[in-house]
Amino acid sequence: MDFPQDFRCPISMEIIKDPVTISTGVTYERKNIEKWFYIYKKRTCPATMQRIESFEMTPNHTLKRLIVAWWESQPPEHCCNSKAPPSEKHEELVALLGTIDSTPFKVSSLKKLRSILEMGDEIKNDFKGLGGVEVLVKIILQILIENSDFVTFRACEEALGVLHQIPVSDEDELILQLLMKPDFMKSMAIMLQRGSAEARFCTISTFQKLAKADYNWNYIAQEQGIDFFKSLLEIVSDEICTKASSCALKLLIEILEASKKSRLKAIEAGAICTLKILQLIKLLCECAEGRLAFVEHGLGISAVSKKMLSVSNGAAKTGVKIMWLISSFHPTEKVLEEMVVCGAVKKLVALLHVSGGAGQSSTKDRVVKILKLHGRTWQQYPCFPSDVKGCFGWGSE
Repeated sequence: MDFPQDFRCPISMEIIKDPVTISTGVTYERKNIEKWFYIYKKRTCPATMQRIESFEMTPNHTLKRLIVAWWESQPPEHCCNSKAPPSEKHEELVALLGTIDSTPFKVSSLKKLRSILEMGDEIKNDFKGLGGVEVLVKIILQILIENSDFVTFRACEEALGVLHQIPVSDEDELILQLLMKPDFMKSMAIMLQRGSAEARFCTISTFQKLAKADYNWNYIAQEQGIDFFKSLLEIVSDEICTKASSCALKLLIEILEASKKSRLKAIEAGAICTLKILQLIKLLCECAEGRLAFVEHGLGISAVSKKMLSVSNGAAKTGVKIMWLISSFHPTEKVLEEMVVCGAVKKLVALLHVSGGAGQSSTKDRVVKILKLHGRTWQQYPCFPSDVKGCFGWGSE
């Protein structure tokens, strides 16, 4: 069956089911471009080979509507022919799912199920069609009833490992509704706090599936409190399992961007102490409680200052935004002096002389505003550059 060229993913050349657009303006199948970025570690656009700085992906709802409308306009026989037949492991899946609820050897059955699903997407789709996700959710919910039973706990961990393998898109509405139920979220929070390293990673993976479906994270902030964020921050700070740490950080940022209530809980959990992660600090400093925690930390200004010119243009931009927030809302004598002593002012002045591309002009504008706002205070320090004094007309004072 021929598909319109614009409906094809440039990577797989198959019709797109979950279209996302990256910074170059090209649209891809989500799972394909994620594999390109996060598994193959590429930093280019596959179609144009342009180097990219941001891995941000924006759902292309317009294209998705066009593809759905096109499918609906096709003759019925085309739609029937496009339906995938049962997989080669169909009977085995039916047998496993039929007995897994009653067997005393759930862990062994789940491990076997996991090995079968590793054989390909066709089998995973068959598993979803057979109600496999519903079976997994039922097993995971048992942790709420028998949370001290070791066998139940292990079965829950294995079920999360299986769920991790299952792709979930916006089209899987019933599955998403199952995963978003409060009791399931409670079970996930327990596994995030008490599970093994692998179980925690699989839990984060499931949370990320919900993040893509615009889950309302205010529930997590209200019901789970700071313990949830403490668990996430613990994984973020884990320097041994870098894959889990990276996924946890991505999830945490998505949650904080979507929910302001979550930022308050994250601050209570000590998120401001993760000073090495500028994007996270910037999000927290966008609320009054976060700025106050940053100022009171003692090492905040120094840590951000060190990264402003030594990491990347993105780090410089984020660092300047943090300094702008702090110096605008907390311009105390102590804060302004610390900015000088820690070298933040020196870095800001240096950024005025750095030539850059897109995004640099707005950063420089913010630097100028900071210097205009506090330059008269800083000019009393011997280390403040005399040429900058002249630029702003302070030299004769």
